[in-house]
Amino acid sequence: MQDTTRALALTFEVSGLPPVKTEALSIFAAGHRQAARVRALLQAACTAAQRTGWTPLDGPVEVDLTLRCPPGHRTSDASTLLGGVCAVLQDKKRVANIGLAHLGVLVDVALYGDDRQIRRLSYAEEPAEDFSYQVRVAAVPTVV
Repeated sequence: MQDTTRALALTFEVSGLPPVKTEALSIFAAGHRQAARVRALLQAACTAAQRTGWTPLDGPVEVDLTLRCPPGHRTSDASTLLGGVCAVLQDKKRVANIGLAHLGVLVDVALYGDDRQIRRLSYAEEPAEDFSYQVRVAAVPTVV
């Protein structure tokens, strides 16, 4: 008998700052100033997904972002932080109009298909000595 249990929520930590989405240039472009942040998020998501057997969600999702930062040192506004994180965690095959080879195997890291699946977003800040953040992606139960 095959186990059909599927993880419906995934939470993971990332050191440093999240990628921000503030300009028309794709944050996936080779050499983009957010490249290190994008890679750190993809690597953390990949590690968490492999550890739990996560498969990308295809229904409605919620995304929670908790930024930990030294008091008074916030780097960006909530919308650009959420935009960057959500862009990175969706399936990147739809941005195929730019080269993604520089991401290597991380190009395949996706926690859900597309931003249009997002039904709930939350953002919180917590004081900390160093920058880090927590991301949670979960399925939203469909109500009929």
